[in-house]
Amino acid sequence: MKRAFLLCTTAALFMPATAYAQSTGSVEFDKEAIVVTGSRTKDVGGIQTPDATKAKAVVTQEMISRSGPGQTVLDTINIVPGVSFQNNDAYGNAGGTLTMRGFDSTRVSYTLDGIQLNDSGNYNIYSNFSIDPELIEQVNVNLGSTDVDSPTASAVGGTINQRTRTPSTTPGGLVNISLGEYDYRRFFGMFDTGEFTKWGTRAFVAASMSGYDNPFNNYGKLKRQQYNAKIYQPIGSNGDFISIAGRYNQDRNNFFGSLPLRWDANRTVGSGTGNRFPRNNDEREYDINFPCQTAVARPGLADLANTCGTEFDRRYNPSNSVNIRGNSRFSLTDALTLTVDPSYQYTKANGGGTATAREFGYDINPTGGRANCSTAAPNVNITCVGGYFGGSPYLNGVDLNGDGDVLDQVTVLAPSQTRTRRYAVVAGLAYEINPDHIVRATYTHDYSNHRQTGQVGYVKSNGEPVDVFPVNDPIAVKSGFDLQKRDRQSYAILNKFAAQYRGQFGPLRVVLGASMPYFKRDLENFCFTSSASGFVECSGQDAALDAVIAANNPYTFNPTTGAITGFSPPGHRVLKYHKFLPDLGLVYNFTNAISAFANYTKNISVPSTDNLYNAFYFPEGTAQAKPTPETTDSFDTGLRYSSSKIQAQVAGWYTKFNDRLASAYDPELDKTVYRNLGRVNKWGIDGSVAYEPMKELTLYAFGSWMRSKIQDNIQIGRFGTGVNQVTDCDNVPAGATQADIIRSCAFTKGKYESGSPKYSFGGSAVGRFSIFELGATVKRTGPRYVFDTNLPTYSGTIGSPSAVEIFPSKAPAYTLVNLDARVKLTMLKGLEKSYFQLNVYNLFDEFYVGGFNGGLNQAFSGTSYGNPNFVQIGAPRTISGTLSLAF
Repeated sequence: MKRAFLLCTTAALFMPATAYAQSTGSVEFDKEAIVVTGSRTKDVGGIQTPDATKAKAVVTQEMISRSGPGQTVLDTINIVPGVSFQNNDAYGNAGGTLTMRGFDSTRVSYTLDGIQLNDSGNYNIYSNFSIDPELIEQVNVNLGSTDVDSPTASAVGGTINQRTRTPSTTPGGLVNISLGEYDYRRFFGMFDTGEFTKWGTRAFVAASMSGYDNPFNNYGKLKRQQYNAKIYQPIGSNGDFISIAGRYNQDRNNFFGSLPLRWDANRTVGSGTGNRFPRNNDEREYDINFPCQTAVARPGLADLANTCGTEFDRRYNPSNSVNIRGNSRFSLTDALTLTVDPSYQYTKANGGGTATAREFGYDINPTGGRANCSTAAPNVNITCVGGYFGGSPYLNGVDLNGDGDVLDQVTVLAPSQTRTRRYAVVAGLAYEINPDHIVRATYTHDYSNHRQTGQVGYVKSNGEPVDVFPVNDPIAVKSGFDLQKRDRQSYAILNKFAAQYRGQFGPLRVVLGASMPYFKRDLENFCFTSSASGFVECSGQDAALDAVIAANNPYTFNPTTGAITGFSPPGHRVLKYHKFLPDLGLVYNFTNAISAFANYTKNISVPSTDNLYNAFYFPEGTAQAKPTPETTDSFDTGLRYSSSKIQAQVAGWYTKFNDRLASAYDPELDKTVYRNLGRVNKWGIDGSVAYEPMKELTLYAFGSWMRSKIQDNIQIGRFGTGVNQVTDCDNVPAGATQADIIRSCAFTKGKYESGSPKYSFGGSAVGRFSIFELGATVKRTGPRYVFDTNLPTYSGTIGSPSAVEIFPSKAPAYTLVNLDARVKLTMLKGLEKSYFQLNVYNLFDEFYVGGFNGGLNQAFSGTSYGNPNFVQIGAPRTISGTLSLAF
């Protein structure tokens, strides 16, 4: 929820249909509907509702500018009904957790000027990759559906698209200087060239730098620098144009605020797995072991690594990213229009983390129980090699700490490194049959090369990394190859064909569409896979070593029982998916003020490349090696009311979510694998109303209510003996023990999906008093289940009376209140568009459970409950001020 939502803009965030699509082609297609139908353009305090066939919402720059300096737009749209976002910090650099109508961010498409920003490997949204908010003209949200030409592989839950501003026709500039709590400092500068050629060419360039301290500990920092530019060339006088925009972003952040979810009184505050989520504000801060000293090297002795530099909060999350975006429109004839949007993206990033490296080798021969190669006498049952085995790096004869021996265990930097190159184009032809009927055909191509590695790097004596990117200068084993914790390359390819028709029949508008996406996943895994969960053993692509590993751990598969032994060798696989996706929408205008809409859309989410790599443990061609894609059937219907003083909208929706994918136990294989878990039904109501009784005051209220019902129980294990063994969760043997039942079954049938709130509601009020403006926004976010089983979190022995509840089944509801105040500098000559703005995030310093990813059930460790889930601490009260100088 954003303090931003002040001002009229906050009031409803719904804007005209001329600007709520993604690609240039979709924008033009929707814009023509407004021209043809003469749709209502009444507003309330600058608010308009889109006369669309789907439930959509738009946030404009007026509201974005009130969200606080540098804030992510995902926090800004938290006032849109159906959207729930838990921000990791008050300034937007640290990311957050998003759900839309109960779908997590991997199932929501996130785009910029129509290009896909979701990670091409795991579909995650990294909200801190947004462009500077000053440059965003609008953010449009599709709730539960997507446009037919959208380049997405996962958007069963909706789409969020940011559109960059168009350069101004006159020269000018903007400088924002911000200071705030936690030593926050940000500078943003932008310059518009105005029209500088006889053809009307215009451009802008912009840059920003920000940095601040972690509010939760004594160590972490967040630093960002970003550079943007755009050039815009109009063609003729009928709206044709070509534009090219580019962005470079560099983040150097430490992780923070993620703690285990437990409130029992016998724990102390901290970031370790044995510590609890703080109970109140007084406990939210904790100390990191910094400064510290890594283990001292001792010649001739087997040194052990200490904990210096290994804490979660000392991880760096560095990223360098570039994107180049093109948009264009060409009128080929009076009736035929071509739009083409090409793009290129490059990302280099990792998730931090350390490991304990061994200077000696690893015994790859399982006979005799993996002997310690640093001390064991050579014999026929020991085969010592270098590589990344059992989750640890082994150098097999490299002195890491310089003490002259190879007996030691040493802390090294060991993040998961990712490099992405992505090319895409969205092209379309629209033909106007007559003013009431238009058709278009589109083609979308998205080609992503995703290189995922895990090089190892040195750390300094104080635990700091020598280079946050070990890939720049990795550590090699004695035989010469670089250590890798993972080593794979994927090509995620989409070719999508779509068609759409819009017809106007008096008061009725009909929109028919369909798309046919073809997905290809070309996967190369250069490591051995040693478990059904995708655990890998990496040799650095050394052919001779690969032969030794395979000989000592031969792979076998029994097609009758599904039993697997040994390591699955490196391999190459190609998987293909396709699906016909229809889309039908209607709008009926009862009067000039009242209209109704209805829509049906089918969406698809194909398995991500990250999860498909887990399937390398199973032979190609088996069902486990190719999970079925998820699909949704989404239905929307609603009413809108628009007058000079009131705008209101209410929508009811229903989504049938088929073939939900997650890691879960497979009873046939007796293993935990990535598989389809069945169906989930979701339904709810969203609504908003904006009211402006006078031009000095705008009021806005919104709310959403949602329910979901999982249709199946899920087998998570097989425990018990004889006739009392639990092998069917719908028919549990009468003699099964409680402990065996709990370890065998996640009783999810009829339960509510985890991670998303049951309800949310709030509102904003904005007052305008001459040069002074004051706004307040409040949002109440309802409780969120931690697990799909809707059970509490426990510690202790499973099924025992001594087991203790350490956290309830739901994270409690919470309320955030944000304020902003603005003083216009109109009294100063030359600064008529300038102002000073004060933002207060989380005014009452509400202490709450922030973002977390819901899970199927609590993990187990043998006969005991496992560690609780990790969650983020909600962002604390934060005050900042911004001087905005426009010229």
